Amino acid sequence: MEENLAFADLLRLMDERSTAFQAAVAAAPSLDVQVPTCPEWTLLDLVQHLVQTRNKWTAIVAAGPADDPATFSVPTAPREREAVPAWFAASVQEQLDALREAGPDRGCWTWWGDSQSPQTSGAVARDQLQQLAVHTYDAQVTVGAPQPLSSELALDGVDEFLTTRCAGTEPWPHAPVVVDYHAAEGRSWRLWVSDGRTRTAQLPDGATTGEGPEKADVAVWGTAHELVMFFYGRILVESLRTEGDQGILVHLHV
Repeated sequence: MEENLAFADLLRLMDERSTAFQAAVAAAPSLDVQVPTCPEWTLLDLVQHLVQTRNKWTAIVAAGPADDPATFSVPTAPREREAVPAWFAASVQEQLDALREAGPDRGCWTWWGDSQSPQTSGAVARDQLQQLAVHTYDAQVTVGAPQPLSSELALDGVDEFLTTRCAGTEPWPHAPVVVDYHAAEGRSWRLWVSDGRTRTAQLPDGATTGEGPEKADVAVWGTAHELVMFFYGRILVESLRTEGDQGILVHLHV
């Protein structure tokens, strides 16, 4: 089994994605241009969303263990376009500083209490990296220069999504199902979906959809980047190879 990214790698990649996001914003002809993958937002809206989210989770990490999310101030975007990238970069740096100070194991409030991800600053770093990575891709699409997520980043993104956003106790108003996800880079996951307890686990190297005591009701193949983009609604299921009941994927991810 592959290990998930170390805390230091999460912070390194967050800084890297911040730089890539700033480059995309700087390349845009206007901050009023529409983001194709988030059509309700302009590029400035996307920047503001990311800054607000950085500030929110920076406050949560800094607050430590808590039953409720910490309060935070809602930032106002600078009026000058030239100041926007630096405004965004400062919010990322503040988040990185808070995460480094807290370390990976410090407890904090999270919305994913019933998932397989711990309620720690390390899990926040992992989740926030993926949010930043997907929105960096959005910004790159906006300026016509999309770059796929690196395998390192995308493989951790698949695992993070399945263990944080899929595995938990959310209601599932359908019959229990088993779903397999296969990344072209050589890692696979199985998701057991039921009403009351949905869990995921990595499959052994080389596992296929028909192996083991349970046969998957549906299986999906793609690069790790494609799987992440499918999870976050950036590409359609038709872009992936599937086997089995595709309708299950629609219920899960749409």
